[in-house]
Amino acid sequence: MKVAVLLAGFFAVLVGASTTTAAEAGSRAGVAPASVSTSVSKPSVSKPAYPAVFSLPDGFQPEGIAIGPGSAAYFGSRLTGAIYRVDLRTGQGRIIDPGPGTPSLGLKVDERGRLFVAGGTGSNARVIDTRSGKVLASYQLATGTAFVNDVVLTRDAAYFTDSANPVLYKLPFGRGGALPDEAVKVPLSGDIVYTTGNNANGIAPTPDRKALLVVQSNTGKLFRVNPSTGVATLVDIGTESLVNGDGLLLEGRTLHVVQNRLNTLTSLSLNRDATSGKVVRKLVDGRFDVPTTIAPFRDRLYLPNARFTTTPTPTTTYNVVAVKRH
Repeated sequence: MKVAVLLAGFFAVLVGASTTTAAEAGSRAGVAPASVSTSVSKPSVSKPAYPAVFSLPDGFQPEGIAIGPGSAAYFGSRLTGAIYRVDLRTGQGRIIDPGPGTPSLGLKVDERGRLFVAGGTGSNARVIDTRSGKVLASYQLATGTAFVNDVVLTRDAAYFTDSANPVLYKLPFGRGGALPDEAVKVPLSGDIVYTTGNNANGIAPTPDRKALLVVQSNTGKLFRVNPSTGVATLVDIGTESLVNGDGLLLEGRTLHVVQNRLNTLTSLSLNRDATSGKVVRKLVDGRFDVPTTIAPFRDRLYLPNARFTTTPTPTTTYNVVAVKRH
């Protein structure tokens, strides 16, 4: 009987020892016990790198886009002419130039970090240092009614379209890319005929780099323009129409045309001298809300939504969307 009692007590001690908590064990070993929390932690949420959609400032009224050098993207306001720079890695940005109070429409940036800006109804063009935001040069291109709409850069000049007047404005570069004192007018002639509405709009080089391509928004026609003479020749695209054609982007022999109010990105395959072309893709994306212009970066094409069909207010929201490049 005594032996049984002793054995029972012995096993009770063993059981008690086996139920020592981890905290107690750690304390005995000289390790501080871990705290126990009953709350449920939430996973951290971070914005994706290189977002496919990002916002511009409320009320900004964007039009043009230019990208580079690197992941810097630039957007112009058709309201104030402000220039907004965005880091495509984050979608975050800031104003680098408050603008002259007249529109900033088509944009192009060169390898020197100079941003060329088409001034719309301001009838002007500006060149901005993207590092400092300083205006390097300003040109009054016309004295009467004008609509300086878009710009393209070639090896030796910048060319601007005017949707109200049949003319290109040329800024010929000097040695080392030096900017000129004044612009040169290149009157348009040949097949292009200006009518009521928005005429010459987007502009791009031909695949052979010997001429320029210009889309006429109101007629839906595409022209090959001799940059020296201004003579325009109709590009044969069959029965296709590029009506509402806005920004142009040439990649190899593929010409991308933003048809703004149609919410469509149309791609054409051109022959080398761009005398003819064939539509190979029409992209309609549910995120499009009257996109106007286009610029490439990595495997994407970026388009700002101008939202022309939405009445603009100081609180109207605007964004930029990216689509796959191919």
